[in-house]
Amino acid sequence: MQAGPATDIDEGAKVTKEILGEFEHHVLLAAVRLANDAYSAGIVTELERRIGREVSPAAVYIALRRLEDSGLVISALRVGEDSGRERRYFSAAPEALDLLRASRERYLRLWDGLEPLLGKGR
Repeated sequence: MQAGPATDIDEGAKVTKEILGEFEHHVLLAAVRLANDAYSAGIVTELERRIGREVSPAAVYIALRRLEDSGLVISALRVGEDSGRERRYFSAAPEALDLLRASRERYLRLWDGLEPLLGKGR
């Protein structure tokens, strides 16, 4: 059974500078990975490639807007080198990188020792 587009995003929810929702976390990681090429359509493509399922462009746009409202991403309009069209590009603010590092460390601590309990290939 194929899952539908990734849209698990509550439009009214707030992103805080301490805790990211899972989807915002994914969007922020994709933006970091894409560096100077992080615009909304590119982020959608990167997420689909990395998580292996369809991603709603609207959900990415909403997540980017919330991340920007929270000061975790910075956007700027510029002309894309590949397209020649003006696009809004996103970059992670320094505090977003700190938040991602801290989140990674928490996840690693939570996962530590669980492999034998979860079994392989599940």
